[in-house]
Order: sequence, then C-alpha cells, then structure tokens
Amino acid sequence: MIKANGNREFMALYEALASEVRWKIMNLIAGNEMNVKDIADRLELSPSIVTMHIKKLEQAGLTGSRRVRLGGGTHKMCFLKQKNIEIELPSASRTTRIREQTISVGHYTAFEVHPTCGLGTREKEIGVWDDPRYFLDPERVHAAILWFGRGYVEYKTPNYLLPDQVPEAVEISVELASEAPGLGDDWPSDIQFTFNGVQLGTWTSPADFGRAARGIYTPEWWHRNVNQYGLLKTIRIDSKGTFIDGERMSGVTVHDVKLREQFWTLRFAVDENSVNVGGLTLYGAGFGNHDQDIVIRVHLGNA
Repeated sequence: MIKANGNREFMALYEALASEVRWKIMNLIAGNEMNVKDIADRLELSPSIVTMHIKKLEQAGLTGSRRVRLGGGTHKMCFLKQKNIEIELPSASRTTRIREQTISVGHYTAFEVHPTCGLGTREKEIGVWDDPRYFLDPERVHAAILWFGRGYVEYKTPNYLLPDQVPEAVEISVELASEAPGLGDDWPSDIQFTFNGVQLGTWTSPADFGRAARGIYTPEWWHRNVNQYGLLKTIRIDSKGTFIDGERMSGVTVHDVKLREQFWTLRFAVDENSVNVGGLTLYGAGFGNHDQDIVIRVHLGNA
C-alpha cells in the first residue's frame, strides 16, 4: 500500500491517477499480467500510446513489468503492484509541522567585540573598522555582514510556540567563518554556540575564506582582500543531543534548552581562552555564498 501526502515526491502518483486511460489499464492488469500489445488491442489504442501511459504508472509505483519469452519473442508483461493508496490530506496540525523564523545579522541585542572588527550593509561600510563603538551605530540593524577577533554577539527572538505545540527539534542555520586580518585559508577558530544560556558546543572553523574567489552574493563594491564567504552550518538540537551538519557536538537535548521561555537567546562567541582564537564572521542575506540570514526552524509534534 502507498501512503501519500502533499510532498513533492507524490506528485507523479497524483498525475498518474488523473487519467481515465490509465485507470482502464490498471483494471485490465489487476487480475492477470498482460503485454503492451494486448492492452493496446483491448483499449483500441496504439502500442506507443499505451507504452507512454505504462511509463507514467511505473514512475508512480503503481505498476511493474517483467520481460518473458513467449512464442519465440520477448514480451514486456505488465502487472498491478498496489492494491490500496492512502492519502493524508492537509490538516491544521500538519500545516504547522515546522515553524521558521529569521534573524538579520545586524539585529543582535547584546555584544562584546574586540578588533579586528566591523560591519557592513549591502551598500556600504558602517563607520570605521576595528572600532567596537560602531556596533551600536543606528545603521547596524541593516548590517548583512559582521566580524570580530574575539568576543560575542547575541540575538533575542520571541518564542511563538502555542501551548499545544510540542517542539521535537530545533535547527539553527547560519553562514559563518573565521576572521583573519585580511584573508586566511588556514586560520582556525573555535566558535561556541549557546542557546537560552545553555552551551551547545564548539565548532572549529578552518578559515577566513576568499582568496580563491569572491562570495557568490557578496556585493561588487566589497573589498576583494577581506571576508568573502563562509560555510553554511546547521546545528540541530533534538532528543538525542546536539549535532552540527549531522556530527555530534554535545549531549544537550531539546529538553535542556528551555524552549518554554518567553524569548529565545542565541549567542555566537569566540572565547579568548580557546585553543584557536581566530575570530568570527557572520554572513547574512546579500553576502557570502548563501543568500540567507540566521534561520531558526522548530520541528513540532503533537501535545
């Protein structure tokens, strides 16, 4: 039995069912195997037309075929593979299975940064580089890139979960890299991630990328000898622990990170006591190789 829903993978199934001819073919082969020529004769259609319909049915997983030797020739024998199809229609609970919200790079609510440091919008630099005072400049809310040698930036976002929604996993997606003076293909940096005051773990960025190429979305006016792009990393917190791109980072689970608080707090940091104090660059929409801001996705279950 096929269990289908609104996912893209089932569109071929629905297309296959939307044909009177294909239903007639399934009726013919439901009880016994038939070759294409016999099906065509029964339906008074050409073999080429029947072959086209059979192909759509096979692509949808509704029919199968095998080649057999009969009467001195090879015949493609078609048969019905499925007896039932169960289709799950959208419901209120299904439409909110994933809740997603984004945070612009410049919308941090707290920070402590040390040079080298700076910010830029898609159109221009903000203030003077290596002067932390400009991290409080009013234009910083429009920043699409920021960097610092050590310290942290912290973001706060509302908790939009409803009382009957049960978070099964949280994913944080962000493009980031180290921060070298200029560029550094070998410039490791230990970047720490904290969510609601709980330290999730540390990932070592290998470089401050850009010597080989500009960032795909990095504006043309941006300086060629500084930060160009980072790596898109996805941190997932679920019932089994915390993972970064599928690699286990810590034992912190979704039950540990206080998801019922009114606001959620996300921090990116480079500690001065780390083994690799190589800074941090955060890329938002309009910079780097991935045209996105910081994205938080919550996977929901049922209460």
